[in-house]
Amino acid sequence: MAFKIKVLFLQKKGVINYTIYENKNSEQWVTFVHGAGGSSSIWFKQIRDFKKQYNVLLLDLRGHGESKTTLKTAFKQKYTFSALANDILEVLDFLKIKKSHFVGISLGTILIRQLAEIYPERVQSMILGGAILKMNFRSQVLMRVGNIFKYVLPYLLLYKLFAFVIMPKKNHKQSRILFINEAKKLYQKEFIKWFKLTAEINPVLKWFRQVELNIPTLYVMGEEDYMFLPSVRKVVESHYKSSKLFVVENSGHVVNVEQPIAFNKAVLSFMKTAK
Repeated sequence: MAFKIKVLFLQKKGVINYTIYENKNSEQWVTFVHGAGGSSSIWFKQIRDFKKQYNVLLLDLRGHGESKTTLKTAFKQKYTFSALANDILEVLDFLKIKKSHFVGISLGTILIRQLAEIYPERVQSMILGGAILKMNFRSQVLMRVGNIFKYVLPYLLLYKLFAFVIMPKKNHKQSRILFINEAKKLYQKEFIKWFKLTAEINPVLKWFRQVELNIPTLYVMGEEDYMFLPSVRKVVESHYKSSKLFVVENSGHVVNVEQPIAFNKAVLSFMKTAK
């Protein structure tokens, strides 16, 4: 079967850059949301499989990838999880996308869940890869270190430290390099604004753990994602009505990059059931 694919690069209000792969044979959309320090380029191993069955929307979050924040807006904008979720909504509204499946990785999963809290009618399903639902002791220490040194040390040095703590093994090297290379495109001020989000992360995550949404949800976690997998297991047990967990072998935090075949197969299978 032939698919006519159209790729568009558009900019909305100088904030959000996005790319579309249109599929004339489908009315359903899937929106991909990357994590902090990444960009839409981290989904390069997903595009081919997903565009065969869905219309695909890739986003670059504020200050990431091609979403370059202007000097004027950089000082005015305050970053909150709600504001960043509304960035996503603005793109959906502009493109007249009423409802979409959402696939996120790492911090992108928090934005998807935030969007679902505010506008559940716009979310057909949530696929949360390397999901962050609780900051364990090591990650709390990491945040404190970052807060102490964020104005002193070059942000890339801090980011490399985070990358090695979250993705420590040899088989995580590809993910580390990918994210560090993407992070090089950030400005120091941009990194600090994103890092300040950690101040509100604990109460937000606590709420997410307590409240189950009536939206089909698949958590895709690497078995070596030692910082975040344990808390996800507990949440899935308590949110059993809506949530499922798929654990990928030989994979760490950035599961879509490290094991793309297993990731794509599990996600596409789940999305077919989420009507």
